[in-house]
Amino acid sequence: MNFSVDMQGKAALVTGAGSGIGNSIAWALHDAGAKVLVNDVSAEKLQEFAAVSNVEVFAGDITQPDFSQKVKEEQIDILVNNAGFQHVSPLEDFAPEVYRRMLEVMLVGPFLLAQAVVPGMKSRGFGRIVNIASVHAKLASAFKAGYVSAKHGLLGLTKVIAMETATNGITSNAICPGYVDTPLVRNQLKGLAQSHQITEEQALQEVILRPVPQKRLLTPQEIGYLTLFLCSDAAASITAQGYTIDGGWSQL
Repeated sequence: MNFSVDMQGKAALVTGAGSGIGNSIAWALHDAGAKVLVNDVSAEKLQEFAAVSNVEVFAGDITQPDFSQKVKEEQIDILVNNAGFQHVSPLEDFAPEVYRRMLEVMLVGPFLLAQAVVPGMKSRGFGRIVNIASVHAKLASAFKAGYVSAKHGLLGLTKVIAMETATNGITSNAICPGYVDTPLVRNQLKGLAQSHQITEEQALQEVILRPVPQKRLLTPQEIGYLTLFLCSDAAASITAQGYTIDGGWSQL
């Protein structure tokens, strides 16, 4: 049996679509026929989408109330909360302003956007919310207080939304990837290589992939395909879940 997803007539908002996972998700939804609103804090990162039919550049800071108000004025059938960033530091040196900003971007922003789109989804009897969390929504790593805190919170928010919308034709799920081949991870490799005084390839194999049975980074496209499935009619009964996709690393 062939599996295909038809998103014709659906509109999706994908945050953090300028690169990496968000970029692949946006293209997957577009290729399935959805109208896609691509968001990033910088419009420059969205230039590749500027001339693409059925795609609207929707730049802005998701943590700001005026952005949420703009979203309320749109028909959004699918919300993908993907925007985020990483900061690695020992707890005692972790700048409080960076910690707060990480929570704003990866937890408060998704909360505000869910608030903005859920009423419309309820009125239409259909909605899909997919929060791109992380395997760090389920476990912790040292020196990542902000990221781990935000992603744990995002998984909890995912489940609350699912409980409150379960009878409205809406599903709310999180995807919890391990290490994905994105600029965010590649930037971490540079720091790891410097701190361990090894090459970036050694840092990849000996540090990042050491506990991963498959011994490879995930591709952004794999996250895009899983998102597309969770948005499909085939996943209508899947809600309140945190899907781990990490090459066997966490066994969660």
